[in-house]
Amino acid sequence: MLAALRILAMALFIIFSCVFGLLLCLVRPFHPNNVHTIACWFGKMSTVIGVKLVISRHVNCIDAGPAVYVANHQNNYDLFTLTAAVPQRTVSMGKKSLKWIPFFGQLYWLSGNILINRSNRTKAVGTLGKSAQKIKSKGLSLWMFPEGTRSYGKGLLAFKTGAFHTALNAQVPVVPVCMNSTSNCIKLNRWDNGTIYIDILAPVDLDKEISAREHAKAIHSQMAQRIAELDEKVKENNG
Repeated sequence: MLAALRILAMALFIIFSCVFGLLLCLVRPFHPNNVHTIACWFGKMSTVIGVKLVISRHVNCIDAGPAVYVANHQNNYDLFTLTAAVPQRTVSMGKKSLKWIPFFGQLYWLSGNILINRSNRTKAVGTLGKSAQKIKSKGLSLWMFPEGTRSYGKGLLAFKTGAFHTALNAQVPVVPVCMNSTSNCIKLNRWDNGTIYIDILAPVDLDKEISAREHAKAIHSQMAQRIAELDEKVKENNG
């Protein structure tokens, strides 16, 4: 019964958020804070699925300016948890096929996010180049999932290099965003699903003399270690 009510609440929320989000984006299309505003709406839904969010930010992340944020991507519940950590003046990058999803696709585009054609390497590289220019010219930050897909409980997957190429080209730091493992932690028929920790780490300045691949490996190692620490924290606090 509880699970059915939550599913209904999430469905209604997505419908209404798409409607009001589209109205917002029609009034101010591609505004730099559209994504942040809508992401905050989705983040508040964490309470509906029985989750308490604890978000911590390294002091150097406050007013850090444009950056490329890289976060671990686990499952569909990220839509109601990880979104709460999206900072102002930040857009995300998603696959081009998203635009065909009724309402959500149009909302994703009009809110200012970047669509990339992953099936065409030449076009994908071109989009990354345009993203770097957008960061420079408009002072935006970019939110990316360097794993390229959801991990579904398999742990932190290997990183692709797109985010790191973009950061190097835009000459901005990479900010790792770590969320504890949530596989099998959220059950819709359970009233209290415990605490989820999201930790925004210190910005990492990338050395141009080091390849994007090496930067990806180094930050992957840093994030994997922090996620393991957050998992231990969850075990201690959630039982």
